[in-house]
Amino acid sequence: MTLDDVVVRGFLTLGALVVAAAAAWILDVPPVVAIGAAVIALVLGLIASFTQSTNPALILAYAVFEGVFLGKISAVFEGMISGIVLQAVLGTAFAFGAVLTVYALRIVRVTPKLVKFTIAAGLAALGLVLVNLVMGIWVDGGLGLRTDSPLGWIFSIAMILLGCFFLLLDFDSIEQGVKQGAPEKFAWQCAFGLTLSLVWIYLEVLRFISYFTSSD
Repeated sequence: MTLDDVVVRGFLTLGALVVAAAAAWILDVPPVVAIGAAVIALVLGLIASFTQSTNPALILAYAVFEGVFLGKISAVFEGMISGIVLQAVLGTAFAFGAVLTVYALRIVRVTPKLVKFTIAAGLAALGLVLVNLVMGIWVDGGLGLRTDSPLGWIFSIAMILLGCFFLLLDFDSIEQGVKQGAPEKFAWQCAFGLTLSLVWIYLEVLRFISYFTSSD
């Protein structure tokens, strides 16, 4: 595997996601279709993550279904707040560039302890989101983690930072794969990891900006 292999696979995966998102936006797919796509993307993403799959069909299928969901939710936010999607895209690009710079300059080094911390924090965050969702059935706003409140702002910032830490792990995985002579097909898993982290950051940036942007 070379860095060029990762770049090419990354562009293919992100390209499939962007095309699917644009199609979902333009065609204005019904919410039920977007939710169904999100569920399928979640299942495919879990399979690709836990099996460390390098199957291009699986990873591109994830990108397409995730793209349909992103296209619909982006259209909904844009309908409420004009220009928010462009801001979120630029914010995500800035986060990517900043993390890449931090990694390249070795300002933050990826150590086994950092890897364990990031994974544990990711699982804890997902657990909190699930608990918040369940609590929302009985209490309006659940734990308040996804509300326009100081707690909601702090949680969104924490989720964005967590996504950036996952990007650090992705960059390290790519570097180590190239150094250790990983098979060329491993580039697909690297592209999947980058896409997953960027989707995470984009959604959190989109939500965070919505807290401070008036629809007026």
